[in-house]
Amino acid sequence: MSPVSRPVFLPHPLLPAADWADRFTLGLSVDGLTAREAARLAFEYPPGWVRALMVLRNALVAPLGLKGAARDVKTSETEIGGFPVVSASDDRVVLGFDDRHLDFRIVIDVMADRPSGQTLSVMTLVHRNNLLGRLYLAAVLPFHRLIVRRMLAGIGERVLSRPPGQSNT
Repeated sequence: MSPVSRPVFLPHPLLPAADWADRFTLGLSVDGLTAREAARLAFEYPPGWVRALMVLRNALVAPLGLKGAARDVKTSETEIGGFPVVSASDDRVVLGFDDRHLDFRIVIDVMADRPSGQTLSVMTLVHRNNLLGRLYLAAVLPFHRLIVRRMLAGIGERVLSRPPGQSNT
């Protein structure tokens, strides 16, 4: 079970000014997964090495006056895993915020488009506001791709290993 990179066409209506984007998909042999549940599985249960990278990231960007990633992973109607909810439905959750250096959206889609199961998609849209945004994205990009792929695979593993009929929401 390995996520696959898919093209994203810009401009995108969820962040019209985006100048960078990527998208990864994963086919799941399950039904009934919602986008909110997928987002919770991704952001509430990151691998330890991802948590360690986020702590390092927060320490490095604090002197620059950039927003840090949430220390406590919170989920509510307005936040999932420390990221603000921009919009949410059963099949799509949009997370993100605008900052001095860049604006971003994380789009999690769940589509019932398979004969038996669903396709899970995570798309990242970024608008780099200035040179700092360009430098920041260049620095985090190699880690971003690893993190997104691992988190998608982790969702698949958790969903497939739970007892039939059990939901994580």
